[in-house]
Amino acid sequence: MPTDALVHVVDDDLAVRQSLAFLLASDGLAVRVHESASAFLAAVSDPGGCIVTDVRMPEVDGIEFLRRLRKRGPMPPVIVMTGHADVPLAVEAMRAGAIDFIEKPFDDEVLLASVRSALAQVERNASLAAESNAVRARLAALSERERQVLDGLVGGKANKVIGHDLGISPRTVEIYRANVMSKLQAGSLSELVRMALVAGHLHGGR
Repeated sequence: MPTDALVHVVDDDLAVRQSLAFLLASDGLAVRVHESASAFLAAVSDPGGCIVTDVRMPEVDGIEFLRRLRKRGPMPPVIVMTGHADVPLAVEAMRAGAIDFIEKPFDDEVLLASVRSALAQVERNASLAAESNAVRARLAALSERERQVLDGLVGGKANKVIGHDLGISPRTVEIYRANVMSKLQAGSLSELVRMALVAGHLHGGR
């Protein structure tokens, strides 16, 4: 079971933990329950998936939990559950990094939709990271001249201008451009630009 499909439930109320675990499991999701934010932080170093947490808990409340998660590194998507009177707390939780909040008592389908959305976000991020790593590896295989031509292309320059800048003929630029497209496995100039963006190449990332 991939960890990116795991839902962590953090709530000090046993009945809430059990009902949420049942609801999520009945929707085919893998669930781990934690009785407090402290217990979660002590037991889980790389959560994967997403977290559903209550905002009001003893010791470490939901807001402090979010702050500690953020300090530890890349944050998983966090959905915060609040009582009707706690909307200001929910807004504070969003500021601290939560992606959604749900008021209790909540509709089961509303919670499931929020969790599905959070897990889809995790999947998209993982897919983007994998693509970015693959493109970076291909970028590393470019020669210095090919990289200079790529810089010109993603800068929107015509072959003639790139050739003038580099002191080579437009025909030679064409050859380098074909090599760059082949090495990066790009089918078109727009795909080449998108790849460079994904890899952070346009922002000086190498």
